[in-house]
Amino acid sequence: MTDTFLLGGDLPVRRLGFGALRLPGRPTAARAHSAAVARRAVELGVTLIDTADSYDLGDNETLLAEALHPYPERLVLATKAGRINLGSHWYDCGRPEYLRQQARLSLRRLRLDRIDLFQLHRIDATVPADDQFGALRQLRDEGVVRHVGLSEVSVAQLDAARRIVPIAAVQNRYNLSDRRHDDVLAYCERHGIAFLPWLPVAPATITPAARTIAQRYGATAVQVALAWLLHHSPVLLPIPGTASLDHLAENLAAARLRLSTADLAELTGGAG
Repeated sequence: MTDTFLLGGDLPVRRLGFGALRLPGRPTAARAHSAAVARRAVELGVTLIDTADSYDLGDNETLLAEALHPYPERLVLATKAGRINLGSHWYDCGRPEYLRQQARLSLRRLRLDRIDLFQLHRIDATVPADDQFGALRQLRDEGVVRHVGLSEVSVAQLDAARRIVPIAAVQNRYNLSDRRHDDVLAYCERHGIAFLPWLPVAPATITPAARTIAQRYGATAVQVALAWLLHHSPVLLPIPGTASLDHLAENLAAARLRLSTADLAELTGGAG
């Protein structure tokens, strides 16, 4: 099992990253704690942090900049655009002019000169997909973003996008108990594309096999579920999120857990 991945062919990152979605920006006390969690993630070796323009209406990006800027040299920040969150409802918005605007707003909030990984949060079914991919290509050509990613896509969509712009990463839901995107993962493996599984741990991933193996190693079932992802494919880059310093340390310790071939067979065979 390798601990690092070369994102886009030129950005080395540790494979176990951090998702910032769960970091609250308000009230003030919560914001200070969230900043402390982000800083601790970097102290513990995280080199890939994922956010989005829609998290807290962009304030999640601002929070990360407040906590971490000036950024450590090897830290890679990934953000997304193409979805709007209005409380309990999400809406896709892939109009090219909107994506271009949001990329520049993310630059400002994150205090960056260029976004390392800019991901289309969802393909908007009301806008021609090629127009959305073309906007990403234009942002890349202009130097606004370094690498382009997609989220919740099929193999056919991924293949169509790659005819217009190089794709460095895919972010689909994937975990021990939800492997519906095995075909996308196989495609990413063939083409050296990073696969960032969102929701890498869910209640269903705490299977009897995960609990048994966790007891065997003196670990937690969550750590086993994360370690399974790291062992399952070298292109998987889990980004578990938390607002707890204790859970952060627990999650990141999963990178040190080495599972045997028998463990992996037991987990994979008993998961689905």
